[in-house]
Amino acid sequence: MKTSRLLYRSARVPQGRTAAALNLTPDALGWDRIHFAVRHLAAGAVWTGLSRDEERCLVLLRGEFEVSWSGASHRIGPRADVFSAYPHAVYLPAGTRFRVAAGAACEIADARARSTKALAPRVIRPDDCGCEIRGGGNATRQIVDIVRPAFPADRLLICEVFTPGGNWSSYPPHKHDVDDPPREVDLEEIYYFRYRDPNGYGFHRLYDARRDDTLRVTHGDVVAVRDGYHPFVTAYGYDAYYLNVLAGTRRSMAASDDPLYAHFRHGWPPPDPRLPLVRRP
Repeated sequence: MKTSRLLYRSARVPQGRTAAALNLTPDALGWDRIHFAVRHLAAGAVWTGLSRDEERCLVLLRGEFEVSWSGASHRIGPRADVFSAYPHAVYLPAGTRFRVAAGAACEIADARARSTKALAPRVIRPDDCGCEIRGGGNATRQIVDIVRPAFPADRLLICEVFTPGGNWSSYPPHKHDVDDPPREVDLEEIYYFRYRDPNGYGFHRLYDARRDDTLRVTHGDVVAVRDGYHPFVTAYGYDAYYLNVLAGTRRSMAASDDPLYAHFRHGWPPPDPRLPLVRRP
């Protein structure tokens, strides 16, 4: 099933309140696998859950919390915001009953994918996450892997991407909507945007032979990518972050570049010296 809507905006949640800023189910997104939410928890708030047919990864965006399941308890965080430190996260497979208790006001990205596979829960610390400086010149960005293809999950793949003001990202334009491994695999993808300055903005283009859409994206926006090429550029002066959540039938991020622009990958200039925006621990 193809989604017709591409852009979703977060609800404004007053500071210190417990509420969902986003809750995008597969039905709402018009696709098969990914469920994406962002939850705000007030200090001391408790959230419990059980997903019988979804695996999930809770990525800490701000604050700190304690997560417990089956008698195990782990502290996640602290993280002042996404630009101040590497991510803390926890992977919870399908069938895991969990409890989250906020030690301070926090925001949590709740990324899920349909699954019934019996796997093990796992805490992901900052030093478990990968780091890559990709591209060159004003197409340089920093990739921080959280759930890589080698991670023992079912479908979820997750990374954070940091793009300095004025730079291009997800470039050259690429797509992953055809199951043709190892060249390309079919993946649904979420882009969840935040900016160091909440007044920041950028442009996300989604195009193929049938359509060509350019979206203005701001702090807290989500773009749902089901098919087509999809580069992003952030405005001058505004450092951008996006959380990528992907899920498909294979544990791969294989993608195909737009042939018009693929040659840039083979001749990058030196990387932007502003990177990394966030230092690896």
